[in-house]
Amino acid sequence: MESKLANGLKLLYIPKKTKISSGLGDRLPEAYKKFYKEWRHKVPEPVYFKAKPGKWTKDEKTGAVIPVQNIPIPLKYPKTMHSGIWGGEAVVQGFKQSGKYKSRVPHFWTPTLKKSVVYSEILNKYMSTTVTERALDVINKNYGLDHYLLKTAACDLRTTLSLKIKRQILMALRDKTLYADDKVKQQEVYDKYKHYLENYTHEEIEWYGLTFDQALLKMQDIDELNEKKEPLKAKYRLELIEELKNSNLTVEENKSWLNKLNPFN
Repeated sequence: MESKLANGLKLLYIPKKTKISSGLGDRLPEAYKKFYKEWRHKVPEPVYFKAKPGKWTKDEKTGAVIPVQNIPIPLKYPKTMHSGIWGGEAVVQGFKQSGKYKSRVPHFWTPTLKKSVVYSEILNKYMSTTVTERALDVINKNYGLDHYLLKTAACDLRTTLSLKIKRQILMALRDKTLYADDKVKQQEVYDKYKHYLENYTHEEIEWYGLTFDQALLKMQDIDELNEKKEPLKAKYRLELIEELKNSNLTVEENKSWLNKLNPFN
């Protein structure tokens, strides 16, 4: 990628290397790279402030026209959050001043956490987990956990537990394994949620919701499985050799072909 300077010269831009663009990560399929970019690189929807629309606004005091600056609040994502459903919330780092004449001191604001039980209609399963108040609110606003997870982008779900449940839901819809003992209920629930499958391919669902390490292990298992299979080139060579042996070619012509295909014969 190149960018033009003011004097007309071109400056070569070298993109920053990421986990999925270097090393083993570069070998991962595009289906996983699409998910990873949505999870790690896409900017999440603001939770702690309301973004102002447009590019310009008027200062209420001076009346001057100034550019709109929607600067997101810096957030911290502790490892413990991945065992729960936080609804896009995180730990806010900032400063707190206890008095007018006192110095500011660093302070962390954490969301209110509580133990709760969530229910997935597609999986027909109750799950006990840690949630935030906002997570419960958005689940209720979306009429259930399934709608919330299927509607929400990976960058807004953020936690590995949320993404793991979403992956299970997508796979259950894709393979139609939900309510295996009740075909009527299965079709009813499938028809209710099947429109969400339009946003994913079969391969994208297979790789969706995996962490980077899990994706590498999955790729390793696929490579080992392919190594155990007989190469098609060797299979077709043997078949062609058998056909030549049974053909009407002369002995010399037959021997010439066999030497080309199997020089060690």
